[in-house]
Amino acid sequence: MGKYKFFFIFLLLLLIILLLHFSLKTPSIIKTTSYSNSKYGGTLIASTSSSPKSFNPIIAEETSTTLITGFIFEGLTTIDPRTFQIKPDLAKSWQHNSSGKIWIFHLRKNVFWNDGIPFTANDVVFTFNDLIYNPDIPTSSRDIFTIEGKKIIVKKINRYTVEFILPHRFAPFLKSLSQSILPEHILLKYVKENRFNFSLGLNSKPSQVVGTGPFMLDKFKPGEWVILKRNPYYWKKNKHGGRLPYLNKIVFLIIPDENMAILKFERGEIDIIGLTPENYLILKNSTFKGEKFYNLGPSLSSEFIAFNQNINSPIHKYKIKWFRNKWFRRAIAYAINRKDIIKDIYAGYGTALYGPLDQSVPQFYNPDITKYHYSLTEAKKCLYKGGFRYEGNGLLYDSHGHQVHFSLLTNSNDNERIEEGTLIINSLEKLGMKVNFLPVEFNSLVTRLDGTKDWEAIIIGLTGDIDPYSGQNVWLTNGQLHFWNSSSKQSAYPWEIKIDDILEKADREMHIKKRQALYYEWQKIVSNKVPLIFTAVPSVIYAINNKFTGFHPTVYGGLFYYIEKVHKNT
Repeated sequence: MGKYKFFFIFLLLLLIILLLHFSLKTPSIIKTTSYSNSKYGGTLIASTSSSPKSFNPIIAEETSTTLITGFIFEGLTTIDPRTFQIKPDLAKSWQHNSSGKIWIFHLRKNVFWNDGIPFTANDVVFTFNDLIYNPDIPTSSRDIFTIEGKKIIVKKINRYTVEFILPHRFAPFLKSLSQSILPEHILLKYVKENRFNFSLGLNSKPSQVVGTGPFMLDKFKPGEWVILKRNPYYWKKNKHGGRLPYLNKIVFLIIPDENMAILKFERGEIDIIGLTPENYLILKNSTFKGEKFYNLGPSLSSEFIAFNQNINSPIHKYKIKWFRNKWFRRAIAYAINRKDIIKDIYAGYGTALYGPLDQSVPQFYNPDITKYHYSLTEAKKCLYKGGFRYEGNGLLYDSHGHQVHFSLLTNSNDNERIEEGTLIINSLEKLGMKVNFLPVEFNSLVTRLDGTKDWEAIIIGLTGDIDPYSGQNVWLTNGQLHFWNSSSKQSAYPWEIKIDDILEKADREMHIKKRQALYYEWQKIVSNKVPLIFTAVPSVIYAINNKFTGFHPTVYGGLFYYIEKVHKNT
């Protein structure tokens, strides 16, 4: 009898082990969603101009990749695009000590990777310590989480608690934790084998691209389409307890030609599309009426002219002297007819820019900066103050007799910038300047900016953010995108050092009003010294097919922030 008792106990233990294993692979809280609810199902079709370069959000630097990975991966926090407030995401709550340097994050216990494995603190620690802070992995995230040259210490407290120890107080810390978290159980082996940089590539099987987001990779055909399907383990639910998302699939058609994308939208072959102001007018006046339009106001991005002030660049030294003359730069700022740019290029749907922020960042935008409204009279006054003079031929010369002429570059694949450049040149020629306008291929433009420094003036732009911290690579004297004086510490102006100090203080300031005051001061300095001469930005406009609802487009969140709640019209 004893041996049967032992055998029975053995079977019982084996059954318990199998049950525990099964519970890890297929969580018991996952219930099959009833598709009798009419909101469930359907395929949303969108377009993108280029294929993703990978499915790896850690090394991604291009929007063609992050557009797709944004559906698959999530961070500890997220930002409400309507209020700009930090909200819990994979972390359900957090607290910090009085110094603001030690933070404790409590993770959600009902989150599973899309392969059914539980999400835990191990994944958070892995993402930071093994990926972001891994010197062999080329990721821009390391710059964000390196504070004055020091790493953040990330430690596991228990299965659902993580501690972050910062070198000092860091105001943008919570916002930066929207950083995608990746699965340790899938990717640790690639790190150990020094193959992570090649993981999650375009040849990856969909089962290898594992995230916690509302959708997961289904199929991909380079140059043609990316298909995402709903994540059956997604943790968010609707108010009735039904598991989100509602949609079955999202298809991204890869359509490089903007006109072809608009045609497909008109035919009903695409359900959502972002529009330039010009295309908005065309589509609005077309015979197709099955859409809703959303004009969301000015973009977070910026457009500007920069002059090369780097004394180590190969251009003529007397030209660098012009470009370093604030009166010369102010004259250019007065000579830009922003109203014409908005009217002629943005079809009336645009906003004049006079500084690095606009009304789309209400928390930090300073409306009381110096504004250079179009005036050739004021421009000439500035030129006289800067030591420039006119000869009898009406051309402009500096005090040493050099005629003012320079080359103006922009990227040849951007029609709006080319049109803008043409308008600006017309104004500058009225000031007696000679300008050689040169649209060049984008990679060539980048080589001149970052490599040879062989450029005189440029029209270019930057994507924006709701927190000025993200622009430190532009505004700090040692920033990689410090356009006007990149890679040269020899010629830092006192006001640039002042900006360095302001931005450092703003990074540490936890009180929002005091932080706002610092950024107000920064904007005043920039508008006074005009290192970048801002022009205008178009409005953000979307069109959405009426057969879908649940979208809440915003300038910051775009079309897809609430994608899990988008559903067919019932």
